[in-house]
Amino acid sequence: MVDGGSAFGTPVFAGLAEVTEALNSGGGGLPGLQRSVEVAGLVTGAAGAAFVEYAADNGRVIAAAGELAWALGRPVDLIHPAVRGLLQFGTRVREFPSSLIGTAGGLQLASRGLYRVMASEAAANGTGVGVLFAAYGDSEEPTGEREKAALGFLASFIGLQYGLGRGLPVYSDGPAVKPAGEPFALLDTEHRVRAWNPPAALLTSVPAETAIGEQFPFPLPAGDATIAHKLPSGRWMEIRTARVTGSQDLAVSFRARPEPPPDGRDLFIALTGHELRTPVTVIRGYADTLVDHWESLSEESRREAIQVVGQRARELSRLVDRLLNAVGDDGAPAVESTTLLPFDLVESLAGAVDDLNAEQRQSLTVRLPDSLPKTRGDRASLATVLAELVTNAGKYSPNWVEIELTAGADARTVWFRVSDRGIGIRPEHVERAFDRFWQLETGDQRSSGGVGLGLYLVRRIVERQHGWVSLRPRQGGGTVAEVRLPRADADGPGEA
Repeated sequence: MVDGGSAFGTPVFAGLAEVTEALNSGGGGLPGLQRSVEVAGLVTGAAGAAFVEYAADNGRVIAAAGELAWALGRPVDLIHPAVRGLLQFGTRVREFPSSLIGTAGGLQLASRGLYRVMASEAAANGTGVGVLFAAYGDSEEPTGEREKAALGFLASFIGLQYGLGRGLPVYSDGPAVKPAGEPFALLDTEHRVRAWNPPAALLTSVPAETAIGEQFPFPLPAGDATIAHKLPSGRWMEIRTARVTGSQDLAVSFRARPEPPPDGRDLFIALTGHELRTPVTVIRGYADTLVDHWESLSEESRREAIQVVGQRARELSRLVDRLLNAVGDDGAPAVESTTLLPFDLVESLAGAVDDLNAEQRQSLTVRLPDSLPKTRGDRASLATVLAELVTNAGKYSPNWVEIELTAGADARTVWFRVSDRGIGIRPEHVERAFDRFWQLETGDQRSSGGVGLGLYLVRRIVERQHGWVSLRPRQGGGTVAEVRLPRADADGPGEA
């Protein structure tokens, strides 16, 4: 047990102050949530801490620290009766052996030396949004009341962050939280601000003293229409207006909204304008050259042309497969355990590297161990997963920046990582990047091509094999993509 007086030391208060300052300045979101989880680990003396956000029918670890950092990105079965019973009945903070959420929750903590768990549900305005976990290596020593109170407080603090929005919930099928107070403004006939409530200041980062008496700082819709406006911070909000009964004043309400996805027309243009047209044009050009000038071409020129046609045809085939997978059944269940066979990850990764194109192989530095425990999964899909991760890394890296492939294992999983030194990924984007059609760059700013399917398909392929995938910023710059699959010698598939 951690002494309550020492638990609330300078690092804890500094962490809370950091998140609070971000919230006051209009920030927060996933970075603030991650920092809150790190503070939870410190203040409770836990070996590791994690937050699982509720989704429509399950949950996902969206922030993790300490000995639970490996679980980042892992789906968790929160609707299993054993798990829901532990979380929904009894005291505000529950403490129980980790074995009770073993296979049911999908975390398998005991096999990793974490035998005891504290958990507290976070709620925003009466709506449950997720669960804050703290895990311990001992099995019997009870947690002090101060540590329990601290975990309950931090769960409430996380609930407050969800109530403010700011990029939470992370997923579109996450908990729908009704704001405690809607952002609101009152304008006179010349559209000068007469009133500006605190939620409006929080959403827009424009304090009341700056707004009142000045022209409304954002565009206004006509009539009953609703318009979307992008704030300087990059967040989006929706704006509506209505006349105040009995006066000429104009009431303005606005609320946060996710960044709008590219519409169907943009996607169609992207697909037909570059992703499909480029390989088709090259294939047709080289094929016509071979047909029209076969006799005049040297053997070397013919061979080179045929190699280009083959390479471009493989690219086209891969693109078509991606599109077909992307529009397939999103709710497809995990692959049956009996169809997942043991295989050598190191050997399979080496073969997948050979399948990459010449440009990708040239930029890839391979640092694989001589051997690893066998994993369990679909070996054939590994080439697709690696190709998508390397393609994504190269897309956002200068040509001269190396991409690194490494691999390893722990007691429950075998993993590999694709790391780059590119432009990096913002912490608030590490989960959104797995959404279908999501792009780091959008619209006219997008210079790297693609339609945002690669990471979506990677997560889909890996999770159907009882594994999981995550992204995180790389220390020193760049991004790390990590894939974890269950070890073949674990107690059972799907229990990593």
